Amino acid sequence: MTAKNGKPKDFNVVIVAQHGRLMYEALLFAASLRHFDPDFTGRLLIAEPRHEDKWPNNPVIRNHAVRDLLTETYDAEFVPFTAQHFGRSYPPGNKIEALLALPEGEPFVFFDTDTLVTGPLSAVPFDFERPSASQRVEGTWPKPELYGPGYADIWKSLYDRFDLDFESTLDRSQPDEYWRRYMYFNAGWFYYRCPREFGQRFLDYALKIKGSPGEALAAQTLDPWLDQVALPLVIQSFGGGRDMLPADTLDGETTVHYRTFPLFYARESDAAITKLEEVAAPNKLKKVLKEYEPIKRTVYQNRGQKVRALFDRDNLPRREQMIRHQIKKAGFWMR
Repeated sequence: MTAKNGKPKDFNVVIVAQHGRLMYEALLFAASLRHFDPDFTGRLLIAEPRHEDKWPNNPVIRNHAVRDLLTETYDAEFVPFTAQHFGRSYPPGNKIEALLALPEGEPFVFFDTDTLVTGPLSAVPFDFERPSASQRVEGTWPKPELYGPGYADIWKSLYDRFDLDFESTLDRSQPDEYWRRYMYFNAGWFYYRCPREFGQRFLDYALKIKGSPGEALAAQTLDPWLDQVALPLVIQSFGGGRDMLPADTLDGETTVHYRTFPLFYARESDAAITKLEEVAAPNKLKKVLKEYEPIKRTVYQNRGQKVRALFDRDNLPRREQMIRHQIKKAGFWMR
């Protein structure tokens, strides 16, 4: 999306962080954004749940070194929000409720904190009028039972419920009743022209699905998949869909959604590993990141290279769970 003068339109980058693992991931995300996209002119917003309502345990980042680096070194802005519906009982709901606290009418790109920016995010050709989300996803939901509704019936029941066109979402290059035929995203990143508009619909759909799943979903588990069940419906409702961005940008040359540091070393490219270690090298950042054991051991104490030696990147196990199992078996798993 470009402004009238032909220059890329400014947008906000949004992550959700709180005390613990997420604050260290947020710090690495912010450092990588500033390092690999120095020309980014939008705002880096860190949505942070307040210690109230659905978060009775204090989620606020209490590590002053982390907060100071985020705000003073990496020019991030904290945006507090109140979790009224999900909170501790369903942490992925943070990414839904946080949107309602963000600047209205300002285009945004949301990322999970376990993401590394590895290229110029400001050069990605987002069309904020047509939302999309990450397609780096496995067939985690639904899990049709032998004598129950299949993929088509389950997904169609959801689209019908919200008066959405199901047929136009099908990838007809994929066979019937194969999960990839049906629009399914990872919620690790998504974008739109207005966070509040997107967030309100996301919340409405998620709450209705959670509160009354319907007969077709009776045997399906919604925790932790609720956000990813509602997300394609929201995207369809706003005229978005699959393949809205070049394949070599997000989840490609521009960002890496690594999930955990052992997984990062197991399956990402040599170039991505080099960029991770480059970003993490400055002493003032290293001093703080080393407080988090998975980063300390995997990145700084070279356990990641031992993980890397277990796998052939050209012949990785087909499923992420198989990769995790192999790392755990070798005694290198950390989360």
